[in-house]
Amino acid sequence: MRPGEGLLVGTFSGGLFLVHPEHSESDPSASRPFRVNAGPVHAYIALPDGKTCYLSELHAGKEVMVVDQNGARRAAMVGRVKIESQPLILVEAMLPEELDHRNIMNIFLQNAETVGLVVPCEENNPLKTVIPVTSLKVGDEILVRIQNE
Repeated sequence: MRPGEGLLVGTFSGGLFLVHPEHSESDPSASRPFRVNAGPVHAYIALPDGKTCYLSELHAGKEVMVVDQNGARRAAMVGRVKIESQPLILVEAMLPEELDHRNIMNIFLQNAETVGLVVPCEENNPLKTVIPVTSLKVGDEILVRIQNE
């Protein structure tokens, strides 16, 4: 995947976070743009047909939807699925009530600097594409897809 692209994943199928592939700001050679630490197996992931499935249902050969900062979408094929125990962090996004009555969306992600969420495009900083979950602060803006069920 390219910078600013990621997978839509979340605890609720109606509110999916744009999760960036592995990257390392401190060691770019450690980046793995083909690998996304998408969270626990109970999370939902967006598929190219507009539906979702659980992460536990992914397997080699299944297609998932890749989205960029501007909303452009494309399909990508899963090459491998790995399930491992890692420390997790709960990320919550508060939405304006006029966008969604649930108001708060959440996702559990691996608590590591290589795991990040895609941010909105900024005119004054077009190269900024991701915030590592270890650097998130209250008030940071991240991209979330809202879909009324």
